[in-house]
Amino acid sequence: MRFSKTQRTILHRSIAALLAMPTMTTGVAYAQSTSDQAATGGTEQIVVTARRREELLQDVPGSVSVFSGASLEKAGIPDITGLADLIPNTTLKASRATNSTLTAFIRGIGQQDPVAGYQQGVGIYLDDVYMARPQGALADIYDLDRIEVLRGPQGTLYGRNTIGGAVKYVTRKLPAKTEMSVKATYGEYNERDLVVKASAPLSDTFRIGASFASFDRDGFGKNVVNGNDNYNKDVKAGRVSIEMMPTSSLFIRLAADRTIDDSLPKQGYRLTAGPAPTNEPVLGGYYDTRANLYKVLGQDQEVVSHGESLLIDYQINPTLSFKSITASRGSESFAPIDFDSLSTALFEAPAIYTDEQTSQEFQLTYTGEKLQGVAGVFYMKSNAFNEFDVLYNALGGLSLYTRDNIDSKTWAVYADANYKISDAFDVNLGLRYTEDTVRAAIYKRTYFGLAGSPTLGNPAAVGSAVVNTDMTATDLNRTDNKLTPKIGFGWKLAPGQNVYGSYSEGFKGGMFDPRMDLGGVPGSATSLIKRKGVEPEQVSTYELGLKSSFNGGRVQTNAAVFFTDYNNVQIPGSIPTFAADGVTVTGFAGSLTNAGKAKINGLELEVVARLTDSFSVSGMYSHIDAKYKEWIISNGLAGAALALVNVASSAEFQNTPKDAANLTATYEWPVAMFGKSGSLALSNSVSYKSKVYQSEAARTSGIASWDGAGNINVTQANMLAQDAYTLWDAGLVWSSSDRKTQVALNGRNLTDKRYKVAGYPFAGFFNTITAFYGDPRTVKLTVSQKF
Repeated sequence: MRFSKTQRTILHRSIAALLAMPTMTTGVAYAQSTSDQAATGGTEQIVVTARRREELLQDVPGSVSVFSGASLEKAGIPDITGLADLIPNTTLKASRATNSTLTAFIRGIGQQDPVAGYQQGVGIYLDDVYMARPQGALADIYDLDRIEVLRGPQGTLYGRNTIGGAVKYVTRKLPAKTEMSVKATYGEYNERDLVVKASAPLSDTFRIGASFASFDRDGFGKNVVNGNDNYNKDVKAGRVSIEMMPTSSLFIRLAADRTIDDSLPKQGYRLTAGPAPTNEPVLGGYYDTRANLYKVLGQDQEVVSHGESLLIDYQINPTLSFKSITASRGSESFAPIDFDSLSTALFEAPAIYTDEQTSQEFQLTYTGEKLQGVAGVFYMKSNAFNEFDVLYNALGGLSLYTRDNIDSKTWAVYADANYKISDAFDVNLGLRYTEDTVRAAIYKRTYFGLAGSPTLGNPAAVGSAVVNTDMTATDLNRTDNKLTPKIGFGWKLAPGQNVYGSYSEGFKGGMFDPRMDLGGVPGSATSLIKRKGVEPEQVSTYELGLKSSFNGGRVQTNAAVFFTDYNNVQIPGSIPTFAADGVTVTGFAGSLTNAGKAKINGLELEVVARLTDSFSVSGMYSHIDAKYKEWIISNGLAGAALALVNVASSAEFQNTPKDAANLTATYEWPVAMFGKSGSLALSNSVSYKSKVYQSEAARTSGIASWDGAGNINVTQANMLAQDAYTLWDAGLVWSSSDRKTQVALNGRNLTDKRYKVAGYPFAGFFNTITAFYGDPRTVKLTVSQKF
């Protein structure tokens, strides 16, 4: 392998860091309080299942971050988006215009479009159950044991659509004795949260538990026209689990969860003035809006997600165990999306999303003295459906209707083994074979007027004579097969010094453009190309790391470098369609492409240190160099001569800051309160991110780059980019010595920084550029009591 100049620079920096810096096993900083560390003499030994088998975090030969549910609650982190400030090269955020749809990027790889058909680049798991769709994946933290974040391709053990990494929600097992707890929160913007948990053993072999959570908050802003809250929260969630242990070697858990998000639509902040004749000026409040769309088919916005799972874990003998994971999940969403954020219906989309999935996985795990490994088979069947009108107030009013019905079937067989050649050196080999089949039915047609299409509120709608797209699952189907290997080693260089290296591959399934527009001519040369779909994304990564422990475990570190080849990058998007004059915009068409080639290289450093029995610090720094090397597009207006152009040099990786850092310090001392002994902890956390692009902003195709006349407008597209910013969080938490009572005062974004996290770059439609912002300063008081 020959390294480029950039790769050599990163490698030299990393080697210097590895040799010269007593610098954490990722996530340890959030696993244990300072007083607990003092009692144990060092940081806690954390057990994870990143490699589908239990092992110490420090022994995992890869980049893994772990955060306990209790520590996240103590830090006042409401959901996993707060972890993005603490994890290297990671972006976790609410998708644009939503509260509970997750956008996840790790090491430059992810997906932010939730339309049916698009597949994720970061896998989301709930108790080892893959969540095929991002709707409902952004869950509040209320019944978790821990969250594990795996960075880098996980194609061997976790399969397709984990090319960036994986996020694992791991729920807690029920305790052996009766327990009940209540947690109540009140904060700014009238935040009112309540979490109640209870469990009881009905016998020595049968336990039952349930959790209920309610999260309510007024809006950060207002709709200045109708007075509605904007950025409010109204979420109810619950989970029930039954655990059975018929014998000491057999564990069975049946669990069900349901979340209902009745928050009002999150409307964007328009960065540009409204068009003539009203010419509404840009608003003064970044959380304010003038949006008019709030219902779909008379239904308020709502996202309902639910799931059921059955886990059977059988210990066959001391070295061999069998596991079965059976699951089903689904969600239903009514999503009124007002792109233009104006009081007049100019450019907006009432949308309905539904999805369902069933999956089955069998695993065999072997744990011997020299050989440890896991082998398994996996099967999943899923359906993702959406229909939406894009209401476009031009040419007398148009309702641009799209319906997608996407069926997927995937099965895989895999094995991963670790063999200890000596006490100091071991090797890791893994291989997965996956077959992925996608069948798509896509219908696209223009209806006249703004009252909508026949199935979205206007049964009498009159459609255009030409149906843009009418493809059935017989027309659009593809099967992709892929082998994804992993090779690695671990070397105990010295006591407390573990070096690892790995080569791993991953892929994201091929797909069809859900906004496919065939222009009513499905047999044309261009249409036949579109009907083939796009090829699977492929990733191959080399990684080298060092995990260290110093001073009896009081200082732990993690350092890693990685070099990634990223091919067939799937770039979603839409472009305006034009009338014969080449100027008048008549609608939109999907522009999904394989971008070609990209290279991603990076450096990650982490540290956690208990400097005294009362004072601890943790920190991280990450740098990433992500560049497109080849991206061939057709550049030109409708009706004009098209030319193939490589736009790689002007494209940016979205949701990928080049530099990110965090420094957290905690001081804890004994304080008695409420007649109980305990400790008071004061923590401060400062996070930094360099400039972040919300899309491939500088590209020369797509709505983001076109103005109303069909000209490239990079300036408008880059309006959504967020310049470098810093956030400051702090907390003061008292915990009783018996671990039953906790009182926490937490503040986030204490400098009240305004920073963009998402947006719609639709300059070609009424000069529409709308942005969504991260939370403003919030302060809240939380009281928890266990019984």
